[in-house]
Amino acid sequence: MDTTIKHVIAYLRVSTEEQAVEGISLAAQRKKIRAWAELNAPEAEVHLFEDRGITGTKLSCRPGLLEAIEQSAKLKNAALVVYSLSRLSRSTRDTLWVAEKLDRNGCELVSLSEKIDTTTAAGKMVFRMLAVLAEFERDQISERTKAAMAQLRSEGKRFTRYDPYPDHFAERAAELRDRGMSYRKIAKQLEKEGYKTHLGGPWQPAMVRRLARRAGSQ
Repeated sequence: MDTTIKHVIAYLRVSTEEQAVEGISLAAQRKKIRAWAELNAPEAEVHLFEDRGITGTKLSCRPGLLEAIEQSAKLKNAALVVYSLSRLSRSTRDTLWVAEKLDRNGCELVSLSEKIDTTTAAGKMVFRMLAVLAEFERDQISERTKAAMAQLRSEGKRFTRYDPYPDHFAERAAELRDRGMSYRKIAKQLEKEGYKTHLGGPWQPAMVRRLARRAGSQ
């Protein structure tokens, strides 16, 4: 199987405060990523995606990153390259979500500052460690939930299902449903727009149905 990188998805981001800093300006990030591409994938096509003046807190507010992730699903033999993991997000959970999303899309991940490069054996090991950490976090949440349910049952109390999603999640799902979209298509659209499940996994049609009905849609 040909594993040569044929597409470099370059993602750049600066917040307002960082725009004047030489080390992480858009121009500096672009230069370093192009240098990596010229050395490691000289025949690859470079696709540039940027978020200007945006902090690293909410993925849903980062159209450039979401578009880059969407592109990673369309291109074969691609690598998403960033100057540092902080360009993806300052949240460990969000960074792990991006890493898992790229893995599912069959896209490599390269972070120049941390020297993470999943086109190499050592880089793949780091990438898999990130995935294991994400799975571990989900398992811990699941265990805590089961323990809480068992405690309630032992006390003779009734368990009420916890809905972790804010109202605007439900309203968006209902809006898409009212447009005639299937629950499966809504699930994909929510992922595309950066709406995350509370466990970090992909949206499922049943989850979307509960959300939409919560907001009054059928």
